[in-house]
Amino acid sequence: MAIDSSEYIASDGTVIAVHETGQGRPLLLLHGLFSSADMNWIRFGHAEKLAAAGYNVIMPDFRVHGDSEAPVSPDAYPSDILVEDMAGLIAERGLERFDLGGFSLGARTAAKMLTRGIRPQRAMLMGMGWEGLGGWGDRLQFFVDAIDRRDAVSQGDPHWMAVNFMKSQKIDPVAARLLLHSFGDLDTDALTDVDLPIGVICGADDTDNGSAPELARRLRDGSYIAVPGEHMSSVTKPELASAMVRFLSE
Repeated sequence: MAIDSSEYIASDGTVIAVHETGQGRPLLLLHGLFSSADMNWIRFGHAEKLAAAGYNVIMPDFRVHGDSEAPVSPDAYPSDILVEDMAGLIAERGLERFDLGGFSLGARTAAKMLTRGIRPQRAMLMGMGWEGLGGWGDRLQFFVDAIDRRDAVSQGDPHWMAVNFMKSQKIDPVAARLLLHSFGDLDTDALTDVDLPIGVICGADDTDNGSAPELARRLRDGSYIAVPGEHMSSVTKPELASAMVRFLSE
C-alpha cells in the first residue's frame, strides 16, 4: 500500500504532517493522544482496508505527534488549537463531501469540530464514551501527572502505560503539557443537537472514556458498534476497520 506524505502549514506556521492513501470519497481520520497516523491507522491495516473500500484516507499527525512539529512556545497552544488545525486542513483541501473519524483524543477533537459547525456526511467517534467528552478535567490531570512523573513511575503505577507509550513515541513532554492545557470544555448539548449519522465504535471492554453505549444513546442519530478489545488493544484489531467500512457504507 502506497502512503503519500505531505505538509500542511497551520495558521501559526507549525508544520503538520499529512499522510494519505486511496482514491475516492475523502475520509479524515484523527489519531489518539501520544499516538500518530502510523500507529493508529496505517500499522494495523485500517487505512489499507478503507482505501480498498473506495476511500481517500487522509491522516494528519496532530502537532506534537508523529512527524508534525512540536513547538515549545506557549503561544503555539491557544484554546482548541487542534480543532483550528483540522479546520484549516479541511479548508486548504477544499473538502466538502467528506467523512470524519477519530480515536480517543481524535474522537474528542472530531466531536469539538461538530459542535463548531463542521459538517461531514458521517462521523465516527471511536474509543470514546459519554463521560469522556464532558469530564476532561480528571483526564487532563492524569496525563499531566504522567508527564510530570515520567522519570519516577514504576511498573504497577496507573501512569506506567501512558508514560511508556509517550516515551516510545518520542513525545516532547514540554510541548505535550502545553497541548493538554489547550483542550477546552466540550459543549455536550451542542453535540447532541448535531443532526448527522454518528457511529460510536468502541472496544467492548473499553471504559477508559466512559460509556460508549450511553454516548450513542444521547446523540440525535447515534449508533453503538462494539469491536473486540479494550482501549489500547481495540485500535489494533482488524474488526475496527471492518466496522468503519460497514458504518460508512450504510
